[in-house]
Amino acid sequence: MDTVELDLYFRNILDMDIVKNIDSSMNGFQVDQGKNEVHKVAFAVDASLETFKMAKDWNADVIFVHHGLFWGHPIAVTNNHYDRLSFLIKNNLSLYAAHLPLDMNPLIGNNYGIAKKLDLQNIQPFGSYKGVKIGASGTLIQAKTIDEILDILETNRKEALGVLPFGNKKISTVAVVSGGATREITQAMEQKMDLYITGDLSHETYHTCLEGGINMISAGHYFTETFGPKLLSEKLKRDKTVDTVFIDVPTGL
Repeated sequence: MDTVELDLYFRNILDMDIVKNIDSSMNGFQVDQGKNEVHKVAFAVDASLETFKMAKDWNADVIFVHHGLFWGHPIAVTNNHYDRLSFLIKNNLSLYAAHLPLDMNPLIGNNYGIAKKLDLQNIQPFGSYKGVKIGASGTLIQAKTIDEILDILETNRKEALGVLPFGNKKISTVAVVSGGATREITQAMEQKMDLYITGDLSHETYHTCLEGGINMISAGHYFTETFGPKLLSEKLKRDKTVDTVFIDVPTGL
């Protein structure tokens, strides 16, 4: 497999076109030196220098990230941006990014990954962002408490950014939008969801949840966006003769 074939593989899975007018991320190869052969692909959440160094140590050919280096406007190649780009170029590493296409994908996306982790039934698209639904919602087979749900997600109240327990003690319906989607709580309320799961935590949502009588878990921006890269890493390894790894560089945020 070369980088052209890898790009086609990703594009056949991730719907880049549907979000091209609303996603500021430069989805696709952001750095590509035209390597003929791709043997190792490292997956991660963030395009950080720490991630790049760990990928190099693993002898990766390509790094796939959720948060890339380019976000729809020119940026000077100075300081840490220079350091990141120069590291990739000097070490012959290609960088691929997929932002909203990875959030919303119904097979290996962040939101569907969380929904499937919870074994939600009747999973539906949820969370309209500029006219496109990027999240997921569904129903638990058996009603659960917040702590039982946190346990299934392999986290807890201490590790999560915050828990607002203002809804039903027993939760049956769940809506999910990973990352920085605190304002989408209103859409969960409109659909009378018992629980809304996102990554970030914002001050303004406290009274919204309290007055609306809804539970909210802010599980961490980083944490909620590890699901997609892990699932896509596993899929690529199954589908192609390519070795993959997920590089975990948590921020605690």
